[in-house]
Amino acid sequence: MNDYPNCPECNSEYTYEDRDLYVCPECAHEWTVATVDSGEVENATRDANGNILVDGDTVSVIKDLKVKGSSLVVKIGTKVRNIRLVGGDHDIDCKISGIGAMKLKSEFVRKV
Repeated sequence: MNDYPNCPECNSEYTYEDRDLYVCPECAHEWTVATVDSGEVENATRDANGNILVDGDTVSVIKDLKVKGSSLVVKIGTKVRNIRLVGGDHDIDCKISGIGAMKLKSEFVRKV
């Protein structure tokens, strides 16, 4: 049989290699060879595109977000530098210039 790892999403054994990616034909999940080698945690924080986020990354907001308790709005395309990952529903701690300290959900940002 093949020596490829099972899919981390659906545990399918029918994975195959496509250039530098492993691909699952059953759920269409793709992951890198380096991900398997590093023993990456499955519960990693991911952005809206599925990229893995780590402390210190720079992200961009993908939709206008109203700031609760004020009339301020974080506009689409706002870049946020040096994020910190925390547990919970709002899993990103950051400082946005002009607004201050905030917590964001990773589903509303993309890695830059």
